[in-house]
Amino acid sequence: MAFLPQYEVLALRYAVNDRQIAAHNFIDGDDHDRLMPLDYFMWVARSGDKVFLIDTGFDAEAAAMRGRRLLASPAERLHQAGLKAEEISDIIITHLHYDHAGNRDLFTNARFHIQDREMAYATGRCMCHTALRSAFDGRDVAAMVNRVFEGRVCFHDGTVTLAPGIELHRVGGHTDGLQVVRIWTRRGWMVIASDASHFYANMQEGRSFPIVYNLGDMYEGHQTCYRLADHPAAVIPGHDPLVTLRYPPLRPGLEGMVMRLDAEPL
Repeated sequence: MAFLPQYEVLALRYAVNDRQIAAHNFIDGDDHDRLMPLDYFMWVARSGDKVFLIDTGFDAEAAAMRGRRLLASPAERLHQAGLKAEEISDIIITHLHYDHAGNRDLFTNARFHIQDREMAYATGRCMCHTALRSAFDGRDVAAMVNRVFEGRVCFHDGTVTLAPGIELHRVGGHTDGLQVVRIWTRRGWMVIASDASHFYANMQEGRSFPIVYNLGDMYEGHQTCYRLADHPAAVIPGHDPLVTLRYPPLRPGLEGMVMRLDAEPL
């Protein structure tokens, strides 16, 4: 293997849905009447002066509209990680749902990396169906279209090496163009699965999250994530509170806020 830069990988936890019940997190429901909250994350991969932000989160307005509890603004979480929104040059959008592609006016100098099929999905006939469009915010999608005309969107088709040690892989499933991010770290290859699997349990138990475009692609995506990572524990789900318990903070005082995913698990 040619020399690859090792990336530090951070999970930035900025919001929570602490009223979610387990039955809403599995396509076949759950027999236990228990709370199973969702956490909301953005992720950062950085090596030297090269920084990639993975997803952009949502803002206070979206939190209020959808009944989510905002813990901190994404800009504040970035600041805690030593970053400024206006200095981010490359953003990978795993998919265009409201909780992954919001904060429309925050990242004024960035290029956005997205799959062809995700833009086609989010602007095409599938959005005529309420069940498929409910997790999108049309304003976020329109903002991405506007960025195309500003020359700030890079489209990708399937698998691509974005930079040495950073790969994008379309898996679909949750949305048609969902992509996961494979990152080279000091622990080997890690995969940010995003919503290819909301929770560890979705992929470990083969039980999909209910919001899904193509169920077959969802299950194949779980296997793709495991294949791309050097070990199963290096696949990071998109919304699991266990991430905050398994990984150490970037520094003392940031427990449950900014976690270091390339470090040894606790």
